[in-house]
Amino acid sequence: MALLIAGPTASGKSAIALALARRLDGVVINADSMQVYRDLRVLSARPSPGDEALAPHRLYGHVDGAVNYSVGQWLADARAALDAARASGQLAIVVGGTGLYFKALTRGLSPMPAVPEAVRETVRRAAEGVAAPELHARLRAVDPLMAARLRPSDPQRILRALEVFAASGRSLASFQAERSTPLLAPGTWRGLFLTPDRTALREIINQRFEAMMQDHATDEVAALKARGLDPLLPVMRAHGVPHLIAWLDGRLSREEAVTRAKDDTRAYARRQHTFARHQLPDFAPMTPQAALQAATTAADAAGFAAASA
Repeated sequence: MALLIAGPTASGKSAIALALARRLDGVVINADSMQVYRDLRVLSARPSPGDEALAPHRLYGHVDGAVNYSVGQWLADARAALDAARASGQLAIVVGGTGLYFKALTRGLSPMPAVPEAVRETVRRAAEGVAAPELHARLRAVDPLMAARLRPSDPQRILRALEVFAASGRSLASFQAERSTPLLAPGTWRGLFLTPDRTALREIINQRFEAMMQDHATDEVAALKARGLDPLLPVMRAHGVPHLIAWLDGRLSREEAVTRAKDDTRAYARRQHTFARHQLPDFAPMTPQAALQAATTAADAAGFAAASA
């Protein structure tokens, strides 16, 4: 059995996962697409070294920021982590805010065509300096089906769709319609989606970002900036990174950068709720307060409670 704990950013997922891992002899497995990067401990709100010392944590900070880490790569890493947990008789607790990871884990992954590096470079060179809405218009001209699924303000996914079309001549949507066998079969997992009070969550997000700014978030971003990485890489588009770089470059004031970062994070939390409602129907929505007891009860029914005795 595995426990899957999803939810919007700043909803308390990591704290619940840690409490469960300590209580039930569990292994915490990361399902957050930004917490995989070693460059982003502060801005991705990765568990602290102290928390990581209290229970086994897997797939945190194990990827370099220069890597365009994909859901397929995460699934391969998650498979190894889940196999290790089973072999040791420990409860796997998969926790994070990336809904696509949970969807792939429980419903299978669409096979994606390989994109030759030459094709990728050609598409990206053609996209240099082009605003996201214009890239979206280009995608709409060749792949209207996929364009209709993507926000005009999401250059990373738009570029991916353009690359796939350039490499295969097929819409990315046609590949997404095909799915592999899920890594976790029905009946082998219990999924929870945390639903904190929306007003309280907005304030927690604001306060957390202020705390990040006090906890050397600027140093973290300055180090990323100094690496000269492609601005379209996932790590460079993490919430707060583009705005703080703009501040460091003198294009925004500190106040403007922080305000925009908070706004983006709150908008992301809303999208996480929407994704779960439509794409994670088997995840039971519940308050963070109820989640700990529900997860403990589920683990007890599967025979894991005794492991902590």
